Amino acid sequence: KAFELRDYPSPQAQPGEIVIEVEGFGLNYADIMARNGLYREAPPRPFVPGYEVVGKVSSGPANLKGKRVLAFTRFSGYSQEVVTPEDAAVTIDESIELGKALALGTQYVTAYHAAYERVNLFEGDRVLIHAAAGGVGVALTQFSKAKGCIVFGTASQAKKLEFIDNNGVDHPINYRTSDYEEEVRKILGNERLDVAFNSIAGSTFKKDRRLVGSAGVQVLYGGAERSGKSFGIFSTLNFVRKMGLLVPIGLMMKSKGIVGVNMLKVADNRPDILKRCMSGVIKSYEEGIINPVVDNVYNSSDIVVAHQRLEGRQSIGKIGVKW
Repeated sequence: KAFELRDYPSPQAQPGEIVIEVEGFGLNYADIMARNGLYREAPPRPFVPGYEVVGKVSSGPANLKGKRVLAFTRFSGYSQEVVTPEDAAVTIDESIELGKALALGTQYVTAYHAAYERVNLFEGDRVLIHAAAGGVGVALTQFSKAKGCIVFGTASQAKKLEFIDNNGVDHPINYRTSDYEEEVRKILGNERLDVAFNSIAGSTFKKDRRLVGSAGVQVLYGGAERSGKSFGIFSTLNFVRKMGLLVPIGLMMKSKGIVGVNMLKVADNRPDILKRCMSGVIKSYEEGIINPVVDNVYNSSDIVVAHQRLEGRQSIGKIGVKW
């Protein structure tokens, strides 16, 4: 079995830290990768996964005690109590429902950092978003449309295609029934994409490289194509092989860019950026620029069902778990 409930002593806050009584935690695809031993940043198993929580501060600075917060954790989020740096939390209103609050964490912060900080989107930019019905895909679509971009989005089911159309995707594409590269080319004609946001990697990376034009950027923030393959190092090597060989001078000659986004590394090395992005997301929510979509919030006893739904790519929007 993958999950086991264990008792641990309550965490103690050190200077600059807070302890949070957790109301609920969010699921992210990185949790699936970590559970399957495919996420290199994860601690050795068994470990407590989880990157984001919503709850009330029980210990820490007086100005935060009793406040409801959205917070990032470096793993350990699947806990009833967590300790995390004070700078990794932002206060949120009591009225925000749990699922929406959790969605504003990893997914929207990742999308904000990718679309508003690592790339500067402009009105009329042609943007491709893979897995546009997923948590980050939903957020990227909303941020892109707020900038006036033309959005191409991929999904695999009729209900997801309908959803991403309603969420603002201008050109929904079913990647299971057609080659998305061919479909994008048909629509663009002689034009090219300005940005491709990719959470799949593998074989899609080379396709995106062909679709992105001069002054364009590929933003890579996931490797879902590797998930579900059971041949260990051979599957990993094949996954890498499909991405092809990159020659840096070629990027310069064609004026193209490739950007990697890993919010865990951002949190480790630039917590100021994480805090800025969290504040930007909350402000965007308060101003009505974004509207988080919640797939489901499960009880903690249904953690396996929640993981199966996310791993099976059945979800649309955020999956949360409440204690």
